[in-house]
Amino acid sequence: MRARYEEIMGPVGGWLGARGITPNALTSISLILSIGAGAGYAFSFPILGAVGILLSAMVDMFDGAVARATRTVSRFGAVYDHVLDRYVEFFILVGMGLGGFSDWIWIIFCLFGMVMASFTRAKAESVGGLKSCTVGIAERQEKLIILLVGSILQPVIGSALMFSIILTGILSHVTVIQRLHYTYHETRRS
Repeated sequence: MRARYEEIMGPVGGWLGARGITPNALTSISLILSIGAGAGYAFSFPILGAVGILLSAMVDMFDGAVARATRTVSRFGAVYDHVLDRYVEFFILVGMGLGGFSDWIWIIFCLFGMVMASFTRAKAESVGGLKSCTVGIAERQEKLIILLVGSILQPVIGSALMFSIILTGILSHVTVIQRLHYTYHETRRS
């Protein structure tokens, strides 16, 4: 699906790049939008938070498309994107906690799982020498979609957001296990 996604996003990336918009600027804008999402949750407006998640995720999709279209892909850009993605998750989840949508234990459980899934991939690729370790039941996009759905359902089902946080945490930790398992077998083969 990644190849198809990149093909679809190519023209958008070219259009944005032609207007002087850089990949790192888009990554930064995604972070700012996530702060807005977190504020929406903190002030008990889950739909506003959902809009912030949606906008942040959309802008985040464009940074890679612009980098590929303008041939400005860089190692720093990739690191910057991954680091800011973790801050995006932090602001969103802390906002949900401040808004009282979930007990803090589930916020910590979910946030730690999301960070560890990313960390496991990074270590598998850097220390473990794997070319790619994107295996697992839930990538970042799926996790954000679950939180988005929980946010939309929250006004109708009062505990929807808490359940989406718990589910996202569980899927994140399962992804860690899957990535460790995959890395174990791949490193033993080589």
